[in-house]
Order: sequence, then structure tokens, then C-alpha cells
Amino acid sequence: MNKDTATLDEIAMKWFDAFNRHDLDQLLALYHENAEHYSPKLKVRQPQTNGLIKGKTALRNWWRDSFDRLPSLQYIVLHLTSSQNRVFMEYIRKVDGEEDLRVGEILDVKDGLIISSRVYHS
Repeated sequence: MNKDTATLDEIAMKWFDAFNRHDLDQLLALYHENAEHYSPKLKVRQPQTNGLIKGKTALRNWWRDSFDRLPSLQYIVLHLTSSQNRVFMEYIRKVDGEEDLRVGEILDVKDGLIISSRVYHS
């Protein structure tokens, strides 16, 4: 593993740690101020966004709502695949009372910060 992919893996693991602790400040610290996030769940819950939000305020509001609605929400890391400025994260989404969901998410990173993330479900 080269230095670049090790850094990407480190960012991904910090992301999982902050997410699983529902620590919005630590999670958002990993993102660029104008980062974009796409999610099929966002598209369902906030149809006006067409699944895409931009900026830390929108990210904070989205995740705050998710953590408030789903206090048991946790992600279990399966695989990380890093290359150049991108890390692909495969994980299991766990919520009490819901079927587990296998998720793929891509983080694009520039200058050590996430500039975009895209979620895909199977």
C-alpha cells in the first residue's frame, strides 16, 4: 500500500468511526465546505433534492435527521479499495428492526478532505 492509499484508508476509517459514534462535528471535519453528497435514501426522504445535497450545512441537517430517526444506525466495514484520490467503501447498514443493507459508497478526496460522496445500494 502506498502513502496515498494509506491516507485514503485512514480518512475512510475516521469516517466510519465518526459515523458510528454519530459524531457530526468529527464527521463533517472530514468534508470540504462545499462537498456534495448523493444517496438514494436522500432522494426518497427529500425528493426535491433528487438525491443530491451540497455543503456542510445540508450534510449536517441530513445526518442529524438520520441519527435522530435511527438511533441504532451503524455501519460495519466489509472492504476498502483506494486508488489515487478515491476510496470505495463497502459496508453493511444495520438498523434495529430493519433488514441489513449492503452499501457501496465512493469518497472523492482532494487535499485531505472529502469533496464528494456517492452511495449505492444493492
